[in-house]
Amino acid sequence: LSQSPLYKVLTEVFQNYINISLMGVHPNYVESEAIKTASGRFINRNDVKERRKVIILHKKSAEILFGKSRTEPVGRFVNAGGVAYRVVGLYEDQGDQSSLAFIPFSTMQTIYNKGDKLNNIIFTTKNLTSEAANETFEKEYRKVIAANHRFDPEDEGAIWIWNRFTQYIQTQNVAGLLRTAIWVIGIFTLLSGIVGVSNIMLITVKERTREFGIRKALGAKPFSILRLIIVESVTITTFFGYIGMVAGIGVTEWMNSAFGTQTADAGMFQARMFSDPTVDIGIAIQATLTLIVAGTLAGFFPAKKAVSISPIEALRAD
Repeated sequence: LSQSPLYKVLTEVFQNYINISLMGVHPNYVESEAIKTASGRFINRNDVKERRKVIILHKKSAEILFGKSRTEPVGRFVNAGGVAYRVVGLYEDQGDQSSLAFIPFSTMQTIYNKGDKLNNIIFTTKNLTSEAANETFEKEYRKVIAANHRFDPEDEGAIWIWNRFTQYIQTQNVAGLLRTAIWVIGIFTLLSGIVGVSNIMLITVKERTREFGIRKALGAKPFSILRLIIVESVTITTFFGYIGMVAGIGVTEWMNSAFGTQTADAGMFQARMFSDPTVDIGIAIQATLTLIVAGTLAGFFPAKKAVSISPIEALRAD
């Protein structure tokens, strides 16, 4: 995959314009970058072969250029520095690359006199599953390039390589540590909640001692009393747990409205800080099951104590 950026001003017949960067790419660009076609199509092989003057715009760019005219952008023409391009597709991405527009790489070479020069080569690798293997591949690749272009392979300033896999592994390690910390905090928080609910149920059992004695005297089985306490404990735990879950969803929605439009500049691209944060249904189900288990544990010991009370001692209690 090859690409070559060039900054231009795109103007439409209604004199709407934007400042964007033209990037010459091959059709397989979408295989390595998070680019999704919103309408129309992306660059194809015929565009590259015939050096067609076609362009792919971001949805936001198209809205600025064609929004006032309320016309469908695909099929219309735009003027980029005196060169007319036909819009054949619109794209959207997970970050914020609305300042980019894509044209065939061969068209970029011809119109802007690029010759055989290119700015970036983007490619993917296979069977590199560890950071050590990935670094070894990078060193070997640098040696091959150095031999062809006559520079020292140890000179990292001669060729710039952005190894996303190494960054991915480092990010995964950080995310793993973060998940572990969240689990530890969550477990201790859950244990403290279990202890709190258990204490509440112990107080409830003590206050209802006479009630349990009367139930036993009337023939209530121990299991019915055990179930009564555990169901009450599970109800309390689940109810207040869902209040916390709803509050958490409210916080994510607030973060989306307050910071959803902010972007972090990573040099070559920009990414949104919070892009439509949601709570997965699987997480909600796991949280529900965890609350039920926690409620059962919190009510088991108070329920066991209630079952062990004899009817005579219960009726004598104040």
